[in-house]
Order: sequence, then structure tokens, then C-alpha cells
Amino acid sequence: MAHYLVVHPSNPQPRLLLQAAEMVRRGGVIALPTDSSYALGCHLGDKAAVERIRSLRALDDRHHLTLMCRDLSQLGQFARVDNARYRLLKATTPGPYTFILEGTRELPRRVMHPKRKTIGLRVPKHVVALAFLEQLGEPLLTSTLIVAGDETPLTEGWEIQDRLDSQLDLILDSGFCGIEPTTIVDLTAAQPQLIRAGLGDLAPLGLIENGR
Repeated sequence: MAHYLVVHPSNPQPRLLLQAAEMVRRGGVIALPTDSSYALGCHLGDKAAVERIRSLRALDDRHHLTLMCRDLSQLGQFARVDNARYRLLKATTPGPYTFILEGTRELPRRVMHPKRKTIGLRVPKHVVALAFLEQLGEPLLTSTLIVAGDETPLTEGWEIQDRLDSQLDLILDSGFCGIEPTTIVDLTAAQPQLIRAGLGDLAPLGLIENGR
């Protein structure tokens, strides 16, 4: 059975976030809220936990996982970011965007795309997620909480518990947080390439003239 922690959405309890962070450090897989939907998360360096997430979602190694960071300085440790990319990231983070970037040597090869050596990175705009990342003290490897066979994410803590209680180690429930996914943008080319239009506005990315 997964530990089930009800976290206040605007004033999360530090002791509960500490429990969740300790679970991740011990190799656990957790569910946590973000500014787009609930996500699965685990420690970046834990191979077994990463494979559990891939199995839950039925993902192969060509599917980009996302490293969730608390700020841009942390993101810059794990991705190659020049001045132009940094300006774009600064204009759109924190927020509901996932950026595909070339990983640095700080990243284990197994979490990057096997051919492109890229990974998804994001800084969420969600009180609980950011407070958890602060407590953890390092990025969290994540993937949207869509169960294999489903088309949309699970949206409520009780629903996650009902479906995945035996497959997760801990659930952080802070209420409904939506089902619209992040906007995904590939920043590995000279110009940003839209991979998926989602919750994040396209205008700051220069991809369209007047927003979505």
C-alpha cells in the first residue's frame, strides 16, 4: 500500500514533504501534483525506480522523461543552455512547459534519449511541487501520470490511490490539478520546434503572433 499524504495546496506541510523526499531518496516511486496534471516521480539515479515508471506507463527508452527542477540554475546543471535558450527559458519558467534539451554529463545515460542524448526539463509553477523540490534538494525525474492504456492523466489523489495503490510507494494529494498536459518545445535546433501544444501559452516562445 502506498503512503497517502493530504497536502495543503497553498501552504504545504513541511513534515509531509520531508516524508515524500525521504521516500524518493530510498528508491520509491511517488505521485505528486504539478501545474498541468499529476506526475510520477523518482530519484534520478535509481535505475529500478526509473524502470518502474516506464513499466507503469508502458514507455520505451525513446520516450523522453522529464527532469523537474526548482529553478533555472538547477536546470542549467543538467542541460546545455546558451544565451538565447536561457532568455527563452527565463521568459517561460516557472510554468507549464517541457523543454527538450541536450543533457550534460551530470545525467545518467539511461534517462536520456538513446540516440539524441536529450531529456525533457521543466520548472513547474505549483506551490506543492516547488516546495517538494526544495525539500528534496535536487531535481526529480518525472513522467505524466497516465496509466498504460488510458488516454488522459489521473486527476485526483483518491483516484490514483484506487488505481495504483499497490504500485506506488507514496501519493501526495493536494486536490484536483487538471488534465491538460504541458506544452513541449524542442530547443535543440536553431529555432524552437513545437512538439505538443498544451497548457503553456505559445506566444512567449515566438511560435505564433498572438497567443493560442
